[in-house]
Amino acid sequence: MLHRGRTFRLMAAALILFSLAAPAFATQDKKDKDKKKEPPKGTPVLWREHADVSALDLLAGPGGEEMRPAAPFTFVEEEKGGYSKKYRVRDAKGRVWVAKVGVEAQPETAVTRLVWAAGYVVETTYLFPCAKIEGAPDPGKDFERCEGGGLANVRFEARPEDTKRYGEWRWASNPFSGKRELQGLKIMMALVENWDLKDDNNRILAVGGPQGTELHYVVSDLGATIGKTGGVGGLMAKLRQIKGTRNNPEDFANDKFVEGVEGGRLRFSFEGKNKELMQDITVADAQWLAGILSRLSDKQLEDAFRAANYNDEDVRLLASAVRARINQLAAVK
Repeated sequence: MLHRGRTFRLMAAALILFSLAAPAFATQDKKDKDKKKEPPKGTPVLWREHADVSALDLLAGPGGEEMRPAAPFTFVEEEKGGYSKKYRVRDAKGRVWVAKVGVEAQPETAVTRLVWAAGYVVETTYLFPCAKIEGAPDPGKDFERCEGGGLANVRFEARPEDTKRYGEWRWASNPFSGKRELQGLKIMMALVENWDLKDDNNRILAVGGPQGTELHYVVSDLGATIGKTGGVGGLMAKLRQIKGTRNNPEDFANDKFVEGVEGGRLRFSFEGKNKELMQDITVADAQWLAGILSRLSDKQLEDAFRAANYNDEDVRLLASAVRARINQLAAVK
């Protein structure tokens, strides 16, 4: 009996592993093709200084009100890969977007704005509290519905015609290695608790401009944020190698950020993937980023979360937590 019980548990674990791996197999060909696409020659861009940080509109975000998606939305195709359910859609003006539904939609919308406010190039995102996508397949019972058969909290990410998407860029080897701007981006990832810090969540976007082609180095997937890193138990968490929580304001507000300074380098309370990236952040790096973020008003911080349709209580909680983390950076010596 004991032998049969052990055999059953092993078989059950194997079935779970197979079910988790199957979607990855289905999308691996597409990922491999994307990685083989070499970007054109151009000027690498990771960060550029804002003329006036205090004047930024974090409610509208990097695209401004003029780029906001226009309903109605029409389903084009389902986007494969990743944690969340995603649809490629077309809006009333004929523009293409990737609509993401589920737990990652809210934090990604807010975090995109915070990272942009720090000066980094980002994807253009908006969140609709309720959106109906004509012709889209039913995502299933796990997704919250809203009025008229729509989906609640849908994040729209722009796919502009003049922007071409290429494969991933690597945290350990890129044109900005050793530069202050890359160090600041690492700090931002710790600040927003991005525990899914892996290379295949990064993309290079080729954007045409008056001075020629720019290659924008973006962290394209920011959904595994606004929670905590580490401390997630259970069989499914272990099988998926989960390193934190998503979209949990209370976890975010209660988690530690900077633990101290040793030898001129910060110690972060960060237990996400690639946590070794946080081991070479200097006091000067932290103070540089804090000098930028400190120019943001409380209203701007709150607007970043209002844009993601958090309720008033969570807006105040999250903005206060971000302010506290900015103050920690500013205080390091």
